[in-house]
Amino acid sequence: MINQLIQQLIDQAMEAALIEKEDEIYVRNQVMSLLHVTKFTVTGTLGEVNVEEIPEVLEQMVDYACGQGIIEDIFDEKEIFASKIMNCFIARPSTVNKLFFEKYQQSPKEATEYFYELSKNSNYIQMNRIRNNIEYKATTEYGELDITINLSKPEKDPKSIAREREAKQTAYPKCLLCVENEGYAGRSGHPARSNHRMIRVELLDQTWYLQYSPYVYYNEHCIVLSEEHRDMKINPDSFRRLLMFVDQFPHYFLGSNADLPIVGGSILSHDHYQGGNYEFAMAKAEDDWTFELAGFPAVQGSVVKWPMSVIRLRAKKSAMLMEAGSHILEKWKNYSDETVEIMAWTGETPHNTITPIARKRGEFFELDLVLRNNRTSNEHPLGIFHPHADVHHIKKENIGLIEVMGLAVLPARLKNELVEVENYILGREADVADYHLEWAEELKARYGADVSHGNVAAFVREEVGKKFLRVLEDAGVFKRNEAGRAGFERFIAAL
Repeated sequence: MINQLIQQLIDQAMEAALIEKEDEIYVRNQVMSLLHVTKFTVTGTLGEVNVEEIPEVLEQMVDYACGQGIIEDIFDEKEIFASKIMNCFIARPSTVNKLFFEKYQQSPKEATEYFYELSKNSNYIQMNRIRNNIEYKATTEYGELDITINLSKPEKDPKSIAREREAKQTAYPKCLLCVENEGYAGRSGHPARSNHRMIRVELLDQTWYLQYSPYVYYNEHCIVLSEEHRDMKINPDSFRRLLMFVDQFPHYFLGSNADLPIVGGSILSHDHYQGGNYEFAMAKAEDDWTFELAGFPAVQGSVVKWPMSVIRLRAKKSAMLMEAGSHILEKWKNYSDETVEIMAWTGETPHNTITPIARKRGEFFELDLVLRNNRTSNEHPLGIFHPHADVHHIKKENIGLIEVMGLAVLPARLKNELVEVENYILGREADVADYHLEWAEELKARYGADVSHGNVAAFVREEVGKKFLRVLEDAGVFKRNEAGRAGFERFIAAL
């Protein structure tokens, strides 16, 4: 059967345009070598067997390798082996880049579609795992928020965890985003990347690297990373790069996490951006009110109707937007208004920064500037403008770029925990986690009579959406109330 599996994988790879017919024998020999197979015959035809997709065939090959003692039945080893098999089917980076830019001459969209399909078909983007995520939309006054319960990252087995602890520490690659990950085999505690490719993109006379997130949260979820391993920094060059990128790829947005702890994303040690071919609720949100920016007559300014504090700038020339955005960033970094708890500094420690997002709409460039502050207090030790304690049972983690735009990435524990909440509301036997109990009692008291077995899941999902909306409201520096509106107007006036 291993010969059959090898042929199935080759045939699926040809159908997915990973390889050509002329590559068949070469690729077969490479895969046979990895599997320690010394002869090759296929009995019957593929039409007589169940032809599965690449991830399923690959999984069976990895199981075979474990059974034959080629690799140990340990998570990291299996990931490394699967990545090596798929690397046999992918061209070298120079060829991938050449093909990408040949297609780019036809259209930027055609180029990114090619690279996205390559990244999926090579199993670098593991779509079979991503399909495990629970995804739905929650309707709010600000539009439809995206809710994702993240089930795509499998839990590691105890052997893998133990091996990670024992593994010799190395600084190569320095982090998960470094360019040295391209083609890197992987090790205990560092993911397999043999089948990983990057596209070289010129931004401000520097080479940056376009790749896709291996666990995409939305369509064509990409990462654009610096060649140099350096800390993330929001400055005028950040705005220039974002706008330059969307000019090159006008069907994509590109944004950055903020550059301070608490309000930043998970990896602040490597300068990078995230983007993709997707329109979030924040991008669809309307203007709440507009303003003119002194000194920038060609730039249209508005405050967006969104639970977080967002300034949207529009202009036909990206240089104008960069200058206006830089002006706002410089003002905001030193802006305090104690009446709404905004303080820019504590001694030498800065608190104000921006989460920027760029996109292109027809002839106009847009730059969204989300105002952030990472100050803490005794009442809110994790952050004043961070999810507050009463929503931690749903979302406690930092609110990064993806959440800012309206997509909740929620922990896997909620899959089973929410079922217990549903059972509790229905009056069934339930094992509700302590941190959900107050919420579950409130929901049962308020809506119990109106909820049935047929609609309880939809009802709880809707309530989770409301919790995420609260998360975004907590993270907004100027609240959407009378005092917040007055505070926002004072800042705009200061510009």
